[in-house]
Amino acid sequence: MQMDERKKKILRAIVQDYVNTAEPVGSRTIARKFDLGISPATIRNEMSDMEELGLIEQPHTSAGRIPSDAGYRYYVDCLMEKSNVTDDVKDVIEKETTKRIAEIQTVIAHSSKLLSELTHLTSIVIGPDKGKSAFNQIHFLPYEPSKAIMVVVKENGVVENQIVDIGENVTAEELQRIANVFNHKMRGHSMEEVKRDMLHEIYSELTRQRFLIDNALELLSAILSNGPEESNKVYLGGTLNMLNQPEFRDVEKIKNLFQIFEEGDQIIKVLHPQKEGLAVTIGGENKLKELRDCSIITGTYWIDGEPLGTIGLIGPTRMDYGKAIAMVDYMTRTLTELLTIRRRN
Repeated sequence: MQMDERKKKILRAIVQDYVNTAEPVGSRTIARKFDLGISPATIRNEMSDMEELGLIEQPHTSAGRIPSDAGYRYYVDCLMEKSNVTDDVKDVIEKETTKRIAEIQTVIAHSSKLLSELTHLTSIVIGPDKGKSAFNQIHFLPYEPSKAIMVVVKENGVVENQIVDIGENVTAEELQRIANVFNHKMRGHSMEEVKRDMLHEIYSELTRQRFLIDNALELLSAILSNGPEESNKVYLGGTLNMLNQPEFRDVEKIKNLFQIFEEGDQIIKVLHPQKEGLAVTIGGENKLKELRDCSIITGTYWIDGEPLGTIGLIGPTRMDYGKAIAMVDYMTRTLTELLTIRRRN
């Protein structure tokens, strides 16, 4: 699509003013608010051309125009100026995430809440896919006579714990030796690989603790195997923020949107994790009709090159794309750095 500089300036002005006011934008408004050096009549002519191109549209009988989905797409791809996250916001993100880094699920859940508070949009964070992760290490913590807490750390950083029966007269030193054997033999392997290739070696080294090994392996199999309960966990933040948007004053529209929020599997389907960079899906580009009035910005957080989960923002198509994209980008990079540091420590 060929756009001369004058049309680009006018489209940028329409998007920016509509994002700020939620009111259709007229030629006189643009001439008054934006120093473009052209008359309202010239602006009207250019707006007429852009309407034919499908970049702007006229809602109802209003004299003003609003950006279409295609107009927002052109703005995001070609006109939007890159926004920077302020130092104050960076400090808030780093402070709030760092102090919760001891437990990966806690920091991921809080990231969703924090992102919605900072943007006034609805945030969605998808936690790591538990079933895809291999074993990293195990610890046994004495709990009570004949029982211990088995703490399992997966390759993706997820930490889980279970109480395991250890039998009578098992000492702390023996528990440590068992953990050492598991960690040496199993690190980096899936449960299927362990059962196929390493089980005999583990039993050979730990013949006296066969009862404990059987119990531990049964629990490990449940933790590391992929089942319905091991699917991605979805964390939503700021769902009520949508009620503050003029576009969602219609009761049926907001009811349908909230139904999608409640269905985690539907949310996972519409997010678009990227190998690199961010994804922006605007209005009608969304596959679900309930999201056709929304835009979605997503990014992926990683550990050592392995994608762990997705961070997303959902808001009306009339959103501040520059700010929202900058926030998702900074949050994904911050989570990636913190989770990588945690894993290596």
